[in-house]
Amino acid sequence: MARSTRSINYPRWPGAMVIALVLVLTLGTLLAVLWRAEGVGGLGRAEWAAIRFTVLQAILSAAASVVLAIPVARALSRRRFRGRSVLITLLGAPFILPVIVAVMGLLAVFGRNGLLNDAISMAGGDRISIYGLGGVVLAHVFFNLPLAVRMILQGWIAIPAERFRLVVSLGASVSAMLERPMLRAVLPGAFMAIFLICLTSFAVALVLGGGPKATTVELAIYQAVRFDFDLGRAALLAAVQFGLSIIAALAAWFITVPEGFGAGLDRVLPRWDGASLWERSCDALAIALAAAFLILPLSMVVIKGMIGLSDLPASVWPAIARSVSVAAVSTALTITAAVLLSMRGGRAVGVASALPLAASSLVVGTGLFVVVQPMFNPGKLALLVTALMNALMALPFALRVIAPAFERVEADYGRLADSIGLKGWARVRISVLPRIRKPLGFAAGLAAALSMGDLGVIALFATSDQQTLPLLMYQLMGSYRTDAASGAALVLLSLSLCAFWIFDRGGRADADA
Repeated sequence: MARSTRSINYPRWPGAMVIALVLVLTLGTLLAVLWRAEGVGGLGRAEWAAIRFTVLQAILSAAASVVLAIPVARALSRRRFRGRSVLITLLGAPFILPVIVAVMGLLAVFGRNGLLNDAISMAGGDRISIYGLGGVVLAHVFFNLPLAVRMILQGWIAIPAERFRLVVSLGASVSAMLERPMLRAVLPGAFMAIFLICLTSFAVALVLGGGPKATTVELAIYQAVRFDFDLGRAALLAAVQFGLSIIAALAAWFITVPEGFGAGLDRVLPRWDGASLWERSCDALAIALAAAFLILPLSMVVIKGMIGLSDLPASVWPAIARSVSVAAVSTALTITAAVLLSMRGGRAVGVASALPLAASSLVVGTGLFVVVQPMFNPGKLALLVTALMNALMALPFALRVIAPAFERVEADYGRLADSIGLKGWARVRISVLPRIRKPLGFAAGLAAALSMGDLGVIALFATSDQQTLPLLMYQLMGSYRTDAASGAALVLLSLSLCAFWIFDRGGRADADA
């Protein structure tokens, strides 16, 4: 019934075109690479090593993120303190943080010349290396621990407060009766979501991988295309990565257990559990360590970046202009596609929005270049292809923000719009868009920040006159110009946060009027 109503009130063909475009960009480009490949052989020893490392680091990263997030989420759920809302907001920062910037911050803390190694050296110990499996897992935990905390915290908040009072009044264990069932329902989904994110990691492995023994599938695809131009090997690895992502998604679907707590009265009641001094101390320690783990690397980026601003090369200004332009185009494409898919609805939209999470952006970019090469010089389209790839990769996140808001507007005002005969584009413009400005602004800010800091396709095909700011920063790191790279990191961090703030604030301005 909902689907037929949606088809009557909104045009479905624009959403169908977006779905077709997503299919072409994911599956179609993979087929294009296979078509241009001279042959697809079997997986060699290096490819199997990359697959094993990819799965291993994704499992370890997801497991560490989820396990470490449990005490932090529990502490945030049962403690009220000044700055709590700010800390919870801060937990969303690593998701919009440029990967290359976060790596710089982690190197400043955990790198060979970082704070940790300086402390170890002063204590008479040997310096440790962040490169390899440990560094990749550490970076992924930095990015995904906040995501795991937010997901698990939502599970704790969803438990009706009356259930806590009932369990305590009966003298039963809160952990056994409430928390463990909730965790059994929430943890599999959180684990698999983070596993999928780590499975397609590129920039982290590019900087911290540390050689052939620490190469992910995505990095192996980059090496196959960039250095060997072995399209057959790249396509085969992309198909393997696609299959691993599908298996992980299906596993999350079947493993997740329904909670079954029932509804509460939506009242905020005090928590009677966790009142002992030991439990309060453990909660305070968990919150303090999590906050330090997130804030310290960002602080080092700011401190070192301020010092390195004077060493920035003149090429930083054109790189900034390219990054801003790419982010603007990418954001416009992302929001347009998300709105059109929300208008259409249906299961096909959910499937199409999940495909970019499983696809390799490097193979998608390679497929596009293979297709356009007979007609254009692919190098001239590097920035446009980068903007398109960034929009594709940000689409699942934007759609998850916009589609529920679209549904709420239909549920609240759909009958009123029907009664006055408001349909089609007029219904979208008059009834829907003004009421989803906040999620639109948030989704646009998210897409802009993700695009601003992306180091993916542009690293594969950009020429010397097409550097974006993340690529310039990576090249400065590679040439051991650490101060200049730190200055570029601060500029990139500022641009990403400003882009997110401008769009998010624009969506909130007069939204309640």
